[in-house]
Amino acid sequence: MPEVGIFPLSTPPPRAVRKGLVGAVVTALAAALLALTTATKAEAAPVLLSQGKQATASSQEHYGTPAGSAVDGDPGTRWSSAASDPQWLSVDLGAPAALDRVELNWEAAYAKTYRIELSSNGTDWSTAYSTTTGAGGVETVDVSGTARYVRMLGTARATGYGYSLWEFKVFGSTDGETGPVIPGGGDLGPNVHIFDPSTPGIQAKLDQVFSEQESAQFGSGRHAFFFKPGTYDNINAQIGFYTQIAGLGLKPDDTTFNGDVTVDAGWFNGNATQNFWRSAENLALNPVSGTDRWAVSQAASFRRMHVKGDLNLAPNGYGWASGGYIADSKIDGQVGPYSQQQWYTRDSTIGGWTNGVWNMTFSGVEGAPANSFPEPRYTTLDTTPVSREKPFLYMDGGEFKVFAPAKRTNARGTTWANGTPQGTSIPLSKFYVVKSGATATTINAALKQGLNLLFTPGIYHVDRTIEVDRADTVVLGLGLATIIPDNGVTAMKVADVDGVRLAGFLIDAGPVNSPTLLEVGGQGAAADHSANPTTVQDVYVRVGGAGPGKATTSIVVNSDDVIIDHTWVWRADHGEGVGWETNRADYGVRVNGDDVLATGLFVEHFNKYDVDWYGERGRTIFYQNEKAYDAPNQAAIQNGDTKGYAAYRVDDSVNTHEGWGMGSYSNYNVDPTIRQDHGFKAPVKPGVKFHSLLVVSLGGNGHYNHVINDTGSPTSGTSTVPSTVVSYP
Repeated sequence: MPEVGIFPLSTPPPRAVRKGLVGAVVTALAAALLALTTATKAEAAPVLLSQGKQATASSQEHYGTPAGSAVDGDPGTRWSSAASDPQWLSVDLGAPAALDRVELNWEAAYAKTYRIELSSNGTDWSTAYSTTTGAGGVETVDVSGTARYVRMLGTARATGYGYSLWEFKVFGSTDGETGPVIPGGGDLGPNVHIFDPSTPGIQAKLDQVFSEQESAQFGSGRHAFFFKPGTYDNINAQIGFYTQIAGLGLKPDDTTFNGDVTVDAGWFNGNATQNFWRSAENLALNPVSGTDRWAVSQAASFRRMHVKGDLNLAPNGYGWASGGYIADSKIDGQVGPYSQQQWYTRDSTIGGWTNGVWNMTFSGVEGAPANSFPEPRYTTLDTTPVSREKPFLYMDGGEFKVFAPAKRTNARGTTWANGTPQGTSIPLSKFYVVKSGATATTINAALKQGLNLLFTPGIYHVDRTIEVDRADTVVLGLGLATIIPDNGVTAMKVADVDGVRLAGFLIDAGPVNSPTLLEVGGQGAAADHSANPTTVQDVYVRVGGAGPGKATTSIVVNSDDVIIDHTWVWRADHGEGVGWETNRADYGVRVNGDDVLATGLFVEHFNKYDVDWYGERGRTIFYQNEKAYDAPNQAAIQNGDTKGYAAYRVDDSVNTHEGWGMGSYSNYNVDPTIRQDHGFKAPVKPGVKFHSLLVVSLGGNGHYNHVINDTGSPTSGTSTVPSTVVSYP
């Protein structure tokens, strides 16, 4: 069923003691050169340095007035303090800057006496300006000096309330550099199709794109369909490869189809095991027949959807389908997986679930079947320990914004069915809209300037690493935007900072081997991000398939507290550039950080370990794996005295780890005599626990001797019957 080096394996990676928050970010470039008759370099003009940077404060009035609201560029949000003296607000510019001025936009509660102070280290402060006659309103203060940290220290309030700032802006230049200020916002490019209920020819446009994308598994087309709030009649949106469909309301019910969003498998003779790379989000459906069909396999998310009827996860004719993902959705009727082999549903509400083939896993799902693994094959957790939904594009009046949902703990049910979703709205003006022709240099300059990234549908080659260094940065892809690293670089690195959100894009390995494709946190990362974790959602990695590609390790997670929420990391088993050495990729996901949670982890076909986990207190809810099909013989996968590399390995140094609903399948179709000693490998310790494990031999193409370590019955024969372990140890 085709679907589908960082540290030496014998040595655990170094781990540092948790430290305080690291706010290291790089600041903005200065303004354009003056046009002079002699070609001399002009001095840098002052630019806004503080917007989007890390801000801290002595206190905040309540949860809705945090420090960051004073540097977010939104004049409708504010920081406010407790009603006492003294109080301060500080911004970290990320690097030393030559300062020019500070602008303070006060709310009615302003400072009568305050100082503007500068620091190179955030500890030792010098006064750049002071007043005892603050007037409130908008005050512009000239300052001079070089500093990385700038703060307002209020010592006497003008009112009985605390201090309150709509915006705190710091202007200056960095290292005397010059260059253009990169604008945020703008149009979304030719491959984003935006409709309202009065738009003519909606169905014709949907049909046209589907005819192009239905079988274009490794094609270059990328499309996103966005529907403004309203009701749309007689819609049948068939969704092909690299196509996203979504509503532009704040809630799914804001945008209603009297019709369907359909995925079927007619292009592949009724077999849905290659229906990858597509998504449906933020829509309400009244299916024409009462049942919507979403017959997909990996990398096909169904998020924030409201189906006012039933949902069928199998293709017409009930051919095979191989795994998928639902989150933050409400299905009023029954969900019928039928021939689906495995599925993960998170933080949703369903009217019922009809059957299970191998591995059906639920966490935080109202209406989910009771835990009953191995028969029926349901693994059910009452809640999801930590979750934060994927950011999404929406319209606020006539303005595009990105909504970044709030973190939830022990979540159950949707974020939107019982009130206004909780989170933060970010104007499109705070995003660099990445379009065709964008370079890594420009992308990095936009990030340094304090902008987020919105990748429009397309394919982007980068000749240097995209560096995400600022806390709370959003990197959001539309229409399965694809990043290809050239010359063996790492496609993207995220610093060890709070709250970065990566979502909705594909990284495709280039022909020159990359040591890694995505890194979250640098080696030795140790900051505590539990209050504001980084999230990786609908981020997919592909090595080969669309052409030759190589990468030693696809994803490396060094930061603590990261949430990996639905990813497919795939060394290709079919397509172009496929072969045991042609698309060599030894490791899929390497986790070095502590307290990392994976919800919906799909990792397949790597030459050695698919998942290799070193961090403490890791948790995985749902794991789907196939071992590499194309191993030429037993010797090619021999791991010392062990036959084969485990699909999911926890290092012997780890003391605490837990997993639920996890499966590995063998399809050694080059040499069916190959044997794996086990699908899962973990230390035998009281704190290391697994629930609902299975291994499957697909038609007798290779076999497992055990499920985990030396536990679990071997697979045998050609009948594709799972061998299971209910709990371990």
